Amino acid sequence: MTHILSALAPVFLLIGLGFALKSLKLVPDAFWAPAERLTFYLFFPALLVANIAGAGSIGAEALPMAAALVVGVVIVAGTVSVLRPRLGLDGPGFTSVFQGSFRPNTYVGIAAAYALFGEAGLALMAIAVVAVVPLVNLLAVFALVRHGAPPGQAFRWRQAILPAATNPIILACLIGVGLNLGDVGLPRLLAPLLDILGQAALPVGLMAVGAGLDLAAAREHGRYVAMTTVIKLGVLPLATLILCKAFGVDGQAATISVMYASLPGSATSYVMARQMGGDSPLMAGIITATTIAAMAALPAWVLAVG
Repeated sequence: MTHILSALAPVFLLIGLGFALKSLKLVPDAFWAPAERLTFYLFFPALLVANIAGAGSIGAEALPMAAALVVGVVIVAGTVSVLRPRLGLDGPGFTSVFQGSFRPNTYVGIAAAYALFGEAGLALMAIAVVAVVPLVNLLAVFALVRHGAPPGQAFRWRQAILPAATNPIILACLIGVGLNLGDVGLPRLLAPLLDILGQAALPVGLMAVGAGLDLAAAREHGRYVAMTTVIKLGVLPLATLILCKAFGVDGQAATISVMYASLPGSATSYVMARQMGGDSPLMAGIITATTIAAMAALPAWVLAVG
């Protein structure tokens, strides 16, 4: 337990530091958007390619691990959809609860996996990212067009597929996995550059997560924020743990799978809610609450998997 807490504590302390810097105005507000963009397009991809390519061989656990994660998301998304008439929410509000129930903050997941398991953790995290991120993008866009968009706007596959296909985190995972499986490694001159860039990923990315927290939004939408937090950090990880046992996923693969399922809500959900007719204040509250609650839930689930 002490090892888990000591490994994960810096992750959440960096998130808290970002929140403090934003709240105290020690850093100009204009800093955070370009910092997050640079992290998304450069720092995290560099970290992933460098470390996944050099990690131990990705074994046969990849397919059952991906299956457990995907089926868990589908079960939770389907359950929330079935319960929609009982929630008392309008269309935009439902889309925020829907997204918040399963979309993970990959920044926090990468940092936690690296803190706990190093390169091997990043290699397994790559499997989770490639399996889950395209699916959750598709589900979120479909819900937003169906329940949040103006009447008459048709669902467009391009809206769901293009962001996932061009996501630099997914592309970096695919490149790293390809280099790993092919036992190619990185060019001698490129590896040090990627290492240096990757060192900036975790501090900048996690502080940007903290800077985006909105406590007022979490309080304003208390009931639905609390419900979504329970689903995201309780129901989804539990379903994933059961599925891991059913599919024979164990060891570090099971730990990473359940940990990925228990990540806080993704900041991308807020952007999509704002741009596609969702309830963005409710989404901001969900992201904030799940991020704070994950400080306890994430180590608890890692300990539960054992």
